[in-house]
Amino acid sequence: MSTQAASLPVPPPATAARVAFVGAGPGDPGLLTVRARDYLAAADVVLLDTIHHVEQLRAWTREDVEFVVTTEQSPSRAGRPMGEDARAQLLVRTATRFGAPSHLVVRLMDGDPTAFTGLTVEALACREAGVPFEIVPGVSTAWSVPAYAGVPLSTHEGAGSLHMVSAADPQVDWTLSAREDITVVILGCGEPLTAALRRLAEAGRDPQSPVALTQHGTTVTQHTSVTTLETAIAALSSGKSECPDASVAVVGQQVELRAELSWYETKPLFGWSILVPRTKEQAEPMTERIASYGATSAVVPTISVEPPRTPQQMDRAVKGLVTGRYEWVGFTSVNAVRAVREKFEALGLDARAFSGLKLAAVGGVTADALRDWGLEPDLVPEEEQSALGLLQAWPPYDEVLDPINRVFLPRADIATDTLVAGLQEAGWEVDDVTAYRTVRAAPPPAPVREAIKGGAFDAVCFTSSSTVRNLVGIAGKPHPTTVVACIGPATAKTAEEHGLRVDVVAPEASSLALVDALAQHARGVAAAAQAEGRPVLRPSQQRAAGRRSRARR
Repeated sequence: MSTQAASLPVPPPATAARVAFVGAGPGDPGLLTVRARDYLAAADVVLLDTIHHVEQLRAWTREDVEFVVTTEQSPSRAGRPMGEDARAQLLVRTATRFGAPSHLVVRLMDGDPTAFTGLTVEALACREAGVPFEIVPGVSTAWSVPAYAGVPLSTHEGAGSLHMVSAADPQVDWTLSAREDITVVILGCGEPLTAALRRLAEAGRDPQSPVALTQHGTTVTQHTSVTTLETAIAALSSGKSECPDASVAVVGQQVELRAELSWYETKPLFGWSILVPRTKEQAEPMTERIASYGATSAVVPTISVEPPRTPQQMDRAVKGLVTGRYEWVGFTSVNAVRAVREKFEALGLDARAFSGLKLAAVGGVTADALRDWGLEPDLVPEEEQSALGLLQAWPPYDEVLDPINRVFLPRADIATDTLVAGLQEAGWEVDDVTAYRTVRAAPPPAPVREAIKGGAFDAVCFTSSSTVRNLVGIAGKPHPTTVVACIGPATAKTAEEHGLRVDVVAPEASSLALVDALAQHARGVAAAAQAEGRPVLRPSQQRAAGRRSRARR
């Protein structure tokens, strides 16, 4: 006897935009899947449940993308979340505004769209309206938040029982989760979460069962409180919980492993707010490294990089470079590389014009900028990566070995004379050319200035002497409790001259090494506090603690 599988119905030709139900993960943008980022980059419209995610998503979407938030618009209910049916209708209306599936509407859902969301209602509404759709799974909140809290959901491979429950579900049979060998993950917040924990206790779960409550999971404001089931219920009910905004609760013996396995909230800069006085373009590698240590960053431009007032000097230097006037070209910053590259492109030249020339770079970051252009530097100082370090590594002019004795230095208008004078003493003739100007930026908004002077930032990372001078000039001195980190000795000296206490000096002139050095400093401070039995506080918390102490006296 043969059997034939029932065939699925073939949908009619689509006359609306495609809809992609995309899992946004639990909050950390780094947990967006590659497919999710691809769909966000292609989206014409992104439909999401909260306006707070919009700025975060702009890094992954086109500039012309439209964001639609699923909240009520009527005056009496403005800002309240829509119900499932209303969200489904909004999604269908949005998709049918377009006449063809060549357009894409991304329906972004927290965590994984297939778990504890309105996916079923919305997908069926699309099906009924003839709107084509697909589903892009995401990282589930139920799995990822406990992982970020250092709470594994099982202790051994292939062993243990796990129950995942929505706190908002009134039909849960909590007696099934009463055994102590069952790990229970409850998703919900506020009163529903409190009620769910209470019903679990009433169903017979031991009131001393370990519980981990986590709020703002997988973000840099994550906080986890470990307590017992009985204490968690009492604290949440009275409003005295350490995690009043908890949205994930884990109940089970695995919670006790957090003391050994906590990895996210114990990052050296976790929860720190770090000021980066730099342009956004230059700051990106720093902000990424800062985020990897668990901190947030605020970029405050202190300078604006602009072309020289008169371009003729650069034009003559580049012409001389092409015609064989120089033996060396020395690059003392990424901005210098960018300025010369832009001049080359404007004149129709490319990297081949450097054939036969020797190239020097002040440090690793500048060397990388040259490599991005297809050029390999001949000289990069191994020790101090500064103008002085470059000078110490630069060979003196040799009449026999060097056919040409001239050096082209494309630099900023405010560059110091150290390198030029030193090269001249070593026998070189130097064309010190203004390749770009640095102009002091406009002051940041008043709230930022108040945060800088008031100690709201835990640390500030200075990447040059000009960033020190300009930040103090446009915003004032950082608060005394703010950790001051400097990229090198010259920058540290400038900071001290402006009355700042320098806590960290990077071992090499690299912005990433600067962040690493700051993280190492934070580790040392935390270790010292723990050794003395003191709580580990961020610098901004120490400021607040000191203020409270003075108030009590």
